[in-house]
Amino acid sequence: MIAPQGRPVTAVAVQTGPVSGDLDENLRAAGKLARSASVRQALFVFPELFSRPFWCLGMSDPRYLSWAEPVTGPTVSFAAELAADLESVVVAPFFERGAVAGEHFNSVAVVGPDGRLLRGRLPDESPVGVYRKNAVSAYRWGEAVNDEKYYFKPGSGFAIFDTPLARIGVLICLDRWFPEAWRVLALRGAEVICVVNASAGDVDALFVPMMQVSAAQNIVFTVAVNRVGDEEVAGRHATYYGQSCIADPAGKVLAQASRDTLEVLAASLDLDQVVEVRQRRTMYRDRRPELYAAITEAPR
Repeated sequence: MIAPQGRPVTAVAVQTGPVSGDLDENLRAAGKLARSASVRQALFVFPELFSRPFWCLGMSDPRYLSWAEPVTGPTVSFAAELAADLESVVVAPFFERGAVAGEHFNSVAVVGPDGRLLRGRLPDESPVGVYRKNAVSAYRWGEAVNDEKYYFKPGSGFAIFDTPLARIGVLICLDRWFPEAWRVLALRGAEVICVVNASAGDVDALFVPMMQVSAAQNIVFTVAVNRVGDEEVAGRHATYYGQSCIADPAGKVLAQASRDTLEVLAASLDLDQVVEVRQRRTMYRDRRPELYAAITEAPR
């Protein structure tokens, strides 16, 4: 555990491993792993869609839509119970069934220490109940296939959540590859950006360095949590490379998990460091938004 300083917040990255089709057992195992950190009044972060096997492996099978849950469903209810029990904030990814029939989302609920859902705010200040993944994946790299676009509708923006511990932002897996997403959250006051992942493939060497660089470029803490291990769904295999990590606003890795084991990481984040580093490093002073219009302009 890193020694606390000015405004300490304990962050816990819960690196879960291969799971079965038994939702209740998956949640029990995730809760046991989280509690093994033996900390309370902390920020607990779980991987993308942690309560189910990651099924978006090119099957485009409508049967998996039955796994979707409302916000009142078992995964968020598990998070609420854990949060209340540990007097903590829990960042809980889940497969969301929308209010409109046929709408499904890759989502994250943020639950407060009283077990209640914490609402977020989009850049236009409109409230949201959960964060919904904005960059929804679809690709084929050799034998690796991802078909998330078949299952998920994209979200409507990057939300911040004011929690009793810190102002946080959330990114889901592919979201992390878009520097604009990080900067939007940082400009809106996020002190900690939680990045939840179910990442396999050939970019594993970039995972931790990306979290370091993104933390340093935006001068925020990052808590990045990835699934780990070999998992099989309907005869299709994927190996998730773990390496969950926590980095500080200077880009220093405070804690890092292995590539192949279930693990919990805990580190104390001194939130005063966000302000201190921004006073030393002048990226926010020297921003030139008037030069960046090409980011949103249509190509000519």
